[in-house]
Amino acid sequence: MFAERGFHATSMEEIAERSGVTKPVVYQHFPSKRALYLELLQESTHDLIARVAQATTEAGTGREQVELGFAAYFSYAAEHPEAFQLLFGSSVRDDAEFATFTAQVVDGVADLIGSLIEIDGPPEQRRALAHAIFGMAEATSRRVALRGEVQDPQLLARWLAEMAWFGLRGVRAD
Repeated sequence: MFAERGFHATSMEEIAERSGVTKPVVYQHFPSKRALYLELLQESTHDLIARVAQATTEAGTGREQVELGFAAYFSYAAEHPEAFQLLFGSSVRDDAEFATFTAQVVDGVADLIGSLIEIDGPPEQRRALAHAIFGMAEATSRRVALRGEVQDPQLLARWLAEMAWFGLRGVRAD
């Protein structure tokens, strides 16, 4: 419901009704609508990061890491559009606490990506490149998942991995 209607337009009464329980039962598990939303954000974040981390550890080469990481990210967005909407939709951008949480998600994914970038530059340079790579993935997924466009996650991964890989190959330390 949060993905469909947004945080503010969804009531605990509606959540209870759709869940087939009473409102007091929902409040037994979550002290507030905000707590429920944050729990969903945390669960979605954990799933996304775990999926990308596992995919990249299964790679045999740096090039495979890039493509498998993108593929895991795009597959997650395609398979879980509601979770992607929670993480990157307008509700998180319109609320300071949710926006802070999402910024931490972006930083966490960028840290994961940055640890995989092998260049002779300072950590700040790897971090900036990692954020740029994540930005490509998020913007592409937003176009696909949030606008309802259908696109093969593997094909998207191959296209963006090609651009990222060859772009990273040309990066030099200052």
